[in-house]
Amino acid sequence: MQNFTYHKPKTLSDAIDALRESGGDVLAGGTTVVDLMKIGVRAPAALVDITGLATLEGHEIGPDRIRFGALARMAQVADDPALVAAAPVLTEALWKAASPQLRNVARLGGNILQRTRCPYFRDAAYAQCNKRNPGSGCAALDGGETGHHAILGGSSACVAMYPGDWAQALIAFDAEVRTEGPGGSRTIPFAQLHVPPGDTPEVETILRLGEIVTDIVVPLTPALKASHYLKARDRESYAFATVSAAVGVEMDGDTVRDARIALGGVATTPWRARAAEDSLKGGALTEATAREAGRIAFADAQELEGAAYKIRLGPDVVAGALMTAKSRAAGEK
Repeated sequence: MQNFTYHKPKTLSDAIDALRESGGDVLAGGTTVVDLMKIGVRAPAALVDITGLATLEGHEIGPDRIRFGALARMAQVADDPALVAAAPVLTEALWKAASPQLRNVARLGGNILQRTRCPYFRDAAYAQCNKRNPGSGCAALDGGETGHHAILGGSSACVAMYPGDWAQALIAFDAEVRTEGPGGSRTIPFAQLHVPPGDTPEVETILRLGEIVTDIVVPLTPALKASHYLKARDRESYAFATVSAAVGVEMDGDTVRDARIALGGVATTPWRARAAEDSLKGGALTEATAREAGRIAFADAQELEGAAYKIRLGPDVVAGALMTAKSRAAGEK
């Protein structure tokens, strides 16, 4: 690990100034940036530790939306009974994301900005990685192992998978991200925060230099109350998703009034399956229609040799999540 300057600002304004002047990285929970520094993937000139900024902590459920401070801990949010009742998909995605030790340290703002777990990105011994070393090529696409890579949203430059769980719930339910930076405050639709790789996979978000996520806001909807996060993975405890689905439904009798579907473990960014949602609206939700929605969600998937199993597994995961959401809409446990 190389030497770096450490800043511990007392105010948000001071933190923004320190980031702008140093060009460094934000330190919140540290579960991503410190890890990447240890393995030689990141070598920031400075770390700006924002963990003392109390105004960025906490969360609350309002009459029409839920607000999460960027420094709220994953464990505190996942354990809130009121949130379990109002938005089960949000708590389930956090519970299934990490071990208790990590959930007690990791913060929500950092969680949504976590970096890919692509082995070619995380191992500096591999020279070919356009995300880490722009213009060097993609080892995964150049005959590498692709079993844990993205089959949606990739490009000829990069198929690294976005690894997070909670982001799928956020994109499915129209979350917004609020930021503060040198240019003032912004409200960013969560669906616009992350950038597909295209020709510049090193650019992962639209955040500007010195800009800090302060809040995450999720509107309260009937579909959010009848929601579920289903995660298929290589092992039961705290593994990254092979395929996951964050879903919710609003029913009018036997008819689907609203449907939300987002996919994890399969895309380069948090991924909303709008065509799959539309296939359900105005019709009945049955095992057959749920599975057809899952098939539609993966209709445009790229058949990477090592990840082709995700195309077969994906519709089952989507259908299973939808049927659980339907049960919750009916008041069943």
